[in-house]
Amino acid sequence: MSEKVFVLGGEQTDFQRNWTKEGKTFMSMMREVLDDALEKVGISYDEIKRLNKENRVAVFVGNFDAEQYANQGHLGAFLTEVNPALYGVPGARYEAACASGSVALDAAITHIRAEDYDLAIVLGVEVMKTVSSSVGGDFLGTAAYYEKEAKGVQFPFPKLFGKLADVILERYELKEERFMDALAEISRINYANAKRNPKAQTRTWFMNKEHAMARGGDNNMAVGGRLCITDCSQVTDGAAVTILASKDYTKEYAKKTGRKIDDIPRVKGWGHRVAPITFEAKKQESVGDKYILPWTRQTVKDAYKRADLDVKSIDVFETHDCFTSSEYAAISAFGISEPGKEHIAIEEGTIDFGGKKPINPSGGLIGVGHPVGASGVRMMLDLYKQVTNTAGDYQVKGAKNGLMLNIGGSATTNFVFILGK
Repeated sequence: MSEKVFVLGGEQTDFQRNWTKEGKTFMSMMREVLDDALEKVGISYDEIKRLNKENRVAVFVGNFDAEQYANQGHLGAFLTEVNPALYGVPGARYEAACASGSVALDAAITHIRAEDYDLAIVLGVEVMKTVSSSVGGDFLGTAAYYEKEAKGVQFPFPKLFGKLADVILERYELKEERFMDALAEISRINYANAKRNPKAQTRTWFMNKEHAMARGGDNNMAVGGRLCITDCSQVTDGAAVTILASKDYTKEYAKKTGRKIDDIPRVKGWGHRVAPITFEAKKQESVGDKYILPWTRQTVKDAYKRADLDVKSIDVFETHDCFTSSEYAAISAFGISEPGKEHIAIEEGTIDFGGKKPINPSGGLIGVGHPVGASGVRMMLDLYKQVTNTAGDYQVKGAKNGLMLNIGGSATTNFVFILGK
């Protein structure tokens, strides 16, 4: 299992769109994003047919909850509805709550490493604007322990990550005003970054630090403990595709497209850990540990070890800012700061777009949007853009290695990937 895995590129939909209002379904989304991704990468459906004759291509679909949002399961088979060239191509749907895109990536990477396939198409998709925010909030509650943490609770996830904010304050004995100011700055950064991203959901929205700090009013209502609307990621319709390949196929591809294989990034490291599913159990498990989310930290360490890299070598980060408190905790998990000192890194501008360790130059889940099953795939696509210098207005200068953290539940399922040349 030493086969190297390369990323050839991909595409995402415009996360600002409301597909239901357009009269379109998740199928329309899958068809459009795959067509666009193959065209962008320079792979035709005829090439898919050729590879399929030799059983060298497979499709991996990341999706959280189409059963409830779209009344449809078995999404792995729906690629056959995209194009007849996909008839017979192995395909399956992968689910791990908000990390569904990453578990699809992980399966694809594993199959290529095992030399089962030479090309893997990873498609993450979620349609979420089919229901009201309160109904959608209840659907999302199934990513937690529904009976214990979400049943009968309005908007359970803001409340769970509000509890994370409470624990951070208590454990590290922080001054509340300074901590809340740091969360507001995380929000400001992500919204500001999103304005540079032509596919971001919030690229035309107004947001500044003053707005993020004005918590509790009509324009920034409380949704969970200390957290308010500006601390939250978005409800989003969206899909993303990332195309992975073996070294042998990447050589073929580079020759056909006139690219150099050294310019095509590869997956250098990965980590996958699962913490106790309830937030209360996580809280108890972390008592006495430096890290409030120790399994998230361990996932990062696993990825660093496999890549033979450390935080000094990472030029850009894409993280799971489902809420500002989750991004706050990620800063120390990455090793950018010591646990309990995250606010200092924020105050010093370390994680800002022009900082030493920029986080979410894309805008993150707060700015780009969070179509649950697609977020992990979108993060990988953004790492690809950064390390190939193709991110346009949100390009981090000189980015050679990027790291992504995608979590499911209340930091229950943790995935980390490191991509670089």
